[in-house]
Amino acid sequence: QVHLVESGGGLVQPGGSLRLSCVASGNIYPISSMSWYRQAPGKEREFVAGSAGGATKVGDSVRGRFTISRDKAGKTSYLQMDSLKTEDAAIYYCRMSIRGHELWGQGTQVIVSS
Repeated sequence: QVHLVESGGGLVQPGGSLRLSCVASGNIYPISSMSWYRQAPGKEREFVAGSAGGATKVGDSVRGRFTISRDKAGKTSYLQMDSLKTEDAAIYYCRMSIRGHELWGQGTQVIVSS
């Protein structure tokens, strides 16, 4: 069994920062890719950022503000979110590709409001 657990969401003012974490536990190796998605009320799930094979990619709406990284052990993904805007408010989901399976975390909510 593999589990993904996100954390780090919360309430932040516009212009502020948050760092989300996603920890994989269980029989997790190898992890071929890690990515983050978000879903706001009434909207479709949207790609935010991803990393695979040493390369990273971020979505157009967050480029220059969000950064994806991972720990040295390769089991934790981080999403550093800076210069947050009200439109960044959503539930953020972690996704990992592990041995051909796509796994999702339960999500962590980000609220951006003054």
